[in-house]
Amino acid sequence: MDNPDELVRAVEACLFAAEEPLTREQISAHLGDADVKEALAVLQEQYAGRGVNLVERGKRWAFQTAPDLAHILRREKDQLRRLSRAATEVLAIIAYHEPVSRAEIEAIRGVQTSGGTLDVLMEAGWVRVAGRREVPGRPVIYATTPEFLSHFGLESRKDLPGLAELKASGLLDPVDDAYEDLMEQKQAEAAQKQAEQEAEQQLGAGEEPSQDEAEPTEDEPETEMLEKRDESA
Repeated sequence: MDNPDELVRAVEACLFAAEEPLTREQISAHLGDADVKEALAVLQEQYAGRGVNLVERGKRWAFQTAPDLAHILRREKDQLRRLSRAATEVLAIIAYHEPVSRAEIEAIRGVQTSGGTLDVLMEAGWVRVAGRREVPGRPVIYATTPEFLSHFGLESRKDLPGLAELKASGLLDPVDDAYEDLMEQKQAEAAQKQAEQEAEQQLGAGEEPSQDEAEPTEDEPETEMLEKRDESA
């Protein structure tokens, strides 16, 4: 397509007809390998400020309702998807450390992760299997999906809040409190273990025969003989 306007219209039609968000390469393949970068930029500018916007989420393009109009289209009864604390922790670890294996997730959390937790995240469409790590055992590694970025309104993982932002919002306060409680618990356990070891050492030292109760030496029988002779005399 030599006419830029025709290419813009073709890209627009392609995105409207698509059942799911498309990458730039997929759009280009539909249009005879045309360069659609400029056409996407033009469309995005044209739809800015309208009721429908052209957005890019995880390198995939799609039309979506303008965020400021969401309250008009929101249904009275929303189907809430609640994640357990374990699932939330696993999702956060994958988002910030992907690709990551199950063993690495468990090492970060400090507890075992059930297969059901990962299944829930994959059923939600937020986590996917990203392949296998090329190490002995070739463990499966996990990563987030474009649906994860779209659901949380992120253009890419670079838009995830940083440590300073999380602390400023107070979201890390429960984590900090839990960490302090964990450290106090470990210190108490270490002190108790040390006290038990010292008690065992003292008990072991008390059971050793004292010098007074030591076995008779070779001189003792001779002393007894002398005492007997004195008595007979």
